[in-house]
Amino acid sequence: MPPPPSAPARSNTGRDEQPPPARARSDKLSGLALAAGGVAVAWAAHQLLPAVPMLTIAVVLGVVAAHVRGVRALVRGRCRPGLSYAGKRLMRLGIVLLGLKLSLDDVLGLGWATVGMVFAVVGATFFGTLWLGRKLGLQGDQPLLIATGYSICGASAIGAVSEASDSDERDVATSVALVTLCGTLAIAVLPLLQHPLGLSDAEFGRWAGASVHDVGQVVATAQTAGSAALGDAVLVKLMRVAMLAPLVAAVALSVRARARTRTDAPTGEGRPGATTRRPPLVPLFVAGFLAMVALRSTGVLPGAAIDVAGHAQELLLAAALFGLGSAVHLPTLARTGGRVAALGLCSWVVIGGVSYAGVLLTA
Repeated sequence: MPPPPSAPARSNTGRDEQPPPARARSDKLSGLALAAGGVAVAWAAHQLLPAVPMLTIAVVLGVVAAHVRGVRALVRGRCRPGLSYAGKRLMRLGIVLLGLKLSLDDVLGLGWATVGMVFAVVGATFFGTLWLGRKLGLQGDQPLLIATGYSICGASAIGAVSEASDSDERDVATSVALVTLCGTLAIAVLPLLQHPLGLSDAEFGRWAGASVHDVGQVVATAQTAGSAALGDAVLVKLMRVAMLAPLVAAVALSVRARARTRTDAPTGEGRPGATTRRPPLVPLFVAGFLAMVALRSTGVLPGAAIDVAGHAQELLLAAALFGLGSAVHLPTLARTGGRVAALGLCSWVVIGGVSYAGVLLTA
């Protein structure tokens, strides 16, 4: 007579006995909690070092967390789903709220000459960086993402375009790390060049707004020349931010076209009958960004509401950038580091030179 089946042990409450949905939810919450902790540390560090933007600190902390013994295992294991969620979903929410920083009156107040200069800077930097990245043989979407980050608004633009193009997380993390590094260096380098280049305070502010990547880095750079320079810098920078929506829509169109080509491919060249997910023409978060710009332009929002939204936007982007930074793997980055660094340096020279010429021509 066979022995009766043993009763399942109930004393062990390890994670392996959790049903998959509960385990996935627990992992996501763990990652989000780690991202929140990273934001708290970044905020505290920013209070001690106000010249360094909180978003820059958040990226650096994410990279550090991915390589510190003890934390590294959590970042690559249990916390990875939550950190990836932060890098994608919270990034989208932050970009939507970024629209409240811009109004149509601000754009029109720049004047058509400055608007044309901004278009020229963005176009030259984007297409020049994209072309050079392909020539250097960078893999995946790295040339597209780096070109986007340099030409428009740093890590926020990279996050937006990566959503439209469904980019690999490692490509996104590498691009964010490079753009953040160069933007941080700009905070120290550009103020030293103001007087040798013969720029007035207002001209320096417009140059910083046209050439530095993230909004926080623009503020940190331009404030060294006073309030007039800071005001012009922010206006020019927000004009670049406004170009995020059409760029993301163009990327989405390109992805849809490639998806249609794969779907319609004849037998032997693709997978006939396979359904390929096509991204929307205008991603929902980009539509939300435009809606926030329109709302800000109506003037119905009180200043207090805009300030609260600005703080929320910065916290969301900080959490997202911590998540993206935690995906950086330095040994992998080192293998393509020479080509990536060369692309970053050349793109930096392009945007700095074209924007400097543009400022002089529109002075």
